[in-house]
Amino acid sequence: MTPRVWAAWLPSAVFLLQAPGCLALSGPRTVRGTVGGSLSVQCRYEKEFRWNDKYWCEDPCTRLLKNKIVATTGSEREVRRGRVSIRDHPANLTFTVTLENLKEDDGGTYWCGINTPWPQRHLDPNFQVVVTVSPAPTTTQKIFASTLGLPSSLPATTLLSTTWPETPDLRQHPRSLLSSVHFLLLVFLKLPVFLSMLGAVLWVSRPRRGPGGVRAAPI
Repeated sequence: MTPRVWAAWLPSAVFLLQAPGCLALSGPRTVRGTVGGSLSVQCRYEKEFRWNDKYWCEDPCTRLLKNKIVATTGSEREVRRGRVSIRDHPANLTFTVTLENLKEDDGGTYWCGINTPWPQRHLDPNFQVVVTVSPAPTTTQKIFASTLGLPSSLPATTLLSTTWPETPDLRQHPRSLLSSVHFLLLVFLKLPVFLSMLGAVLWVSRPRRGPGGVRAAPI
């Protein structure tokens, strides 16, 4: 068999080998998380595998090539390895894999698997799960999202920094107000009247010339 034919046949062969194991194990096809967060994958198995060891494996994951990340061992129903932990729940026939402090390169194809001895089965029951890790929202995106909410979500400093000119209280400065009114009356009303009266007095008291050019006595 040529290398080209072998490369084309290998994926199909691997799928056929792994397909029977999928019947004994089930779970979510895809799970999503964000950078810095965490996600959990719950896989369900049949009763006959209650006391078998369970594992979380990175693709490719076959009996000949197992890239196990974390696995239960014997009586230990919960095992942690770095940011990944696995916990078996025999009472409800499930086990849970948790990934914490996610990074972008954590995304990819993984497998839930059950370890079985060779005489019992030719293939381990397993189930494929695709993990997607999205970038965390930036500070600008968070601010934009908050502005779309209620007005109460605005920063308090923004509300405090807005000032308006105060309207003077007439009750607090009565003298100042009266003096201003008196000054206005003096300029616009009393002063013209005073000047008019002064002009009239000067006009009346001016000396008059009588007949023959003799000045008359002022009135």
